[in-house]
This record gives sequence, C-alpha cells and structure tokens, in this order.
Amino acid sequence: MFDILIRGGTLPDGRVADIAVRGDRIAAVEPAITAQAGRVIEAAGDLVSPPFADPHFHMDATLSYGIPRINASGTLLEGIALWGELRAIATVDEMVDRAMTYCDWAAAMGLLAIRTHVDTTPDHLRGVEAMLEVRRRVAPYIDLQLVAFPQDGLYRTATGRANLIRALDMGVDVVGGIPHFERTMEEGAESVRDLARIAAERGLMLDLHCDETDDPMSRHVETLAREVTRHGLGARAAGSHLTSMHSMDNYYVSKLLPLMAESGMCAIPNPLINITIQGRHDTFPKRRGLTRVKEMQALGIAVGWGQDCVLDPWYPLGTADMLDVAFMGLHVAQMTHPAEMARCFTMVTETNAAIMGLKDYGLRKGALASLVILDAGNPTEAVRLRPDRLCVISRGRVIAEKARNDSRMALPGRPASVARRHRG
Repeated sequence: MFDILIRGGTLPDGRVADIAVRGDRIAAVEPAITAQAGRVIEAAGDLVSPPFADPHFHMDATLSYGIPRINASGTLLEGIALWGELRAIATVDEMVDRAMTYCDWAAAMGLLAIRTHVDTTPDHLRGVEAMLEVRRRVAPYIDLQLVAFPQDGLYRTATGRANLIRALDMGVDVVGGIPHFERTMEEGAESVRDLARIAAERGLMLDLHCDETDDPMSRHVETLAREVTRHGLGARAAGSHLTSMHSMDNYYVSKLLPLMAESGMCAIPNPLINITIQGRHDTFPKRRGLTRVKEMQALGIAVGWGQDCVLDPWYPLGTADMLDVAFMGLHVAQMTHPAEMARCFTMVTETNAAIMGLKDYGLRKGALASLVILDAGNPTEAVRLRPDRLCVISRGRVIAEKARNDSRMALPGRPASVARRHRG
C-alpha cells in the first residue's frame, strides 16, 4: 500500500514508468506498479520531472519593483544604488511578506529549491533576519539556501567583512562576495582569497558574484579557480554571472577554462538578467554579456541556469518559472541542437540541484518524493512551451494542482489567486 501512485508518466530520459510514494520518499519507479495507493494520479504520458532548482536569486529584493523608484537606466549600478535606498527603509515584515509571496509562486511552478543571496552590507542585518524567518517557514516544502552577500563589497565598507561573519554565525549557509565591486582589482582578488579561506575553514559552500561586468580585464574568476584548487573546494564553489568572459580575448579564455575545469568549480549564468543589464554602455555592435556556456560544458564544467531577479531594482519582469530561464538561455547561448535543448532542461533540474549540493534528489527509489508533472511530453517540449504544472509534490505531499486547461493553480489551504496572480 502506497500513499501516492503516479501512473504512466514520461520520465526525462524518455522511459514511461509508474512512481510510488510512501511517506516522504519514492518507494518504487517501475514500468508498471499494481499495488494499491491512497491516491492515484494518472500522468497519461505527461512529463514527470524532479523539481526545478534555482541556484541564484535575490529574495530580499524580490517583488519590490518601483520602490522607491524604477531603474530608469536599466544598469547594474543604478540597480545597486536603488537597492541601497530600499534596504535602508525595508522592514523585516515587509521582506518576509514579499519573499513568502514569491515562494507561493515558486511552489506553484514546481520550483522547490532556491539559493538566495542576502545582502549583509547594512549593520542592522534586517535582510538576514527576514530570510532566516522565510527559510524556517518554507522548510516543509522548499529547500532555501542563504548566501551571505556583501553587496557593496567585502572591503568597500568599514563593517563589510565583520557583517558577513555575523551573518554566517546567525546560520546563513553559503559564503558570497562580489570582487569586481571592490575599489581596486587588487582588493577584489584579495577578497576572493579571503572568502575562499572562510568557506574552507567553516566547511561551507562558496558562491561569488564574479566579473559581472563588460570589462574584459575583470578576471577574478581566474583567482577564484586558483583558490578553489588551493583549498580543495571543488564543486562546493561556484562563480555566478561571469559576464566579462563574453568580452575576453579568446587566447586568454583558452587558458582560463582549463583552470576552471581543473578546480572542479561550477558556473551559474543568469540569462534573463545578464542579457538585459550588460552592454548598456555599447552602441553597436552591442554585447549581451552571457558567459561561454557551451565552451565550459565541453570541458566538463557544471553550468546551471539561474533566475537572479523578479520584479526588483534590476529587473522589471519575471515569474518563478525556471523554464522561462532555460528558454532564454537556450536562445542566447545558441543551444539549438536537440541534445543541447534537452540539456537546458537538465540545467534547471539535475545540474542546478548538484550545484546546490541537494541530497536525495531525483526520480529514483529512496530519493525524496519531490517532483512535478508538466503538461508536456518531453524536456525539449517543456522548454519550448513552458507548460502548465499539473501537479507538484514536495516530500510526499501534493502542494499544488491544476487541471488541464484550467487558468488557475490551487495551493492547498491558499486561494488560487495567491499562487497564480503573477500569471494574471
């Protein structure tokens, strides 16, 4: 006797199988399961996938678009300045409320793991307090990782380093940084060395906003790769954005990529934001700033797609749909071979889960019973259509359902309008 039985689902690898759930675990994945279950869900050939994962987001700022004003230039630097104004006035309750609304959206879209960077610049650390509370609230259904992120730089503010340490002591999971925003290239490189030491000493993961600029001479990823190798961090370390690589000399990149591969580090480009923010100083030809995704993958570097922003000082659009992210990434990285298109789906599921170090993830016996049923037949079709999520299961519980051709998604215990209002 199982709690849930999903019949006739198409798995990402093309197999058609039944999936049985008992408690919070997948009890069986077999071609045909005849045992009874408390609830039977007919997948009828629809795609059954492990949940989506987002390794790069800013939940303390999400859904704040227009407060205190919009980003008129659309640039990264104006967005940072705007966020500086907002974080001075935002309350803990306000940030919790915005983040919880976003988590409703995420749950409805099958996004059940999120890594969010939390600004540790202000001495009050209200953002850290808020995100710790959000993590506590969503723990039953969303894996929420918090990154201690000194938005204004580790060394650029007097208490930048001390506040990052305070945030880690409060229970933040991951060490973050932004070396290209330090005052000098030298201080940026030293911040990378410092942050890698902190991560190694504390046994934590490391995820740096690295070279998010059009400047081809911003090469902190080289230092990051060296420090990852020095401290043996391997896949526990990631470089996010890496947009300067778009503008780098090919000869230099031919040296850089093997260093990254040797280190075992991961890469997290954010296509929606990278192509929107980068190239703002160009006339024509105009750069779009997405890093060298296929070239890194060819050397075995794990590359996952991140969402980064939704309705905040940097980006005026967005949902919580990682297939939107994969769709844009596919286009900008020119990943149109059938294998590459399918890989874009894997990047927002299995690859992102690996980058985040998620345990017991996947569609296999013994894994956590977290999965999503999509109104699509295979991963490439899912990226093409960004289809409805017909059912979302988290840790053995159905947390969201939607009938085919129904315009609403219902979250148990919450009005459908709450979960779906971002879709109108």
